[in-house]
Amino acid sequence: MTSLGAESSELLHHLLVDRAIKVVIVVLALSILALGMTVIWRRAGRAKDRLD
Repeated sequence: MTSLGAESSELLHHLLVDRAIKVVIVVLALSILALGMTVIWRRAGRAKDRLD
């Protein structure tokens, strides 16, 4: 039988790992979004220069 302190510690560890995983997913998604927007911005800038 585990003690109440061990169970709460295990739960806290699980919640912290879950939060860390979610933060990593959000940071990766924002990085991919920024990269995609940069590529689109540069290509749109080049297309505009060609029309002038």
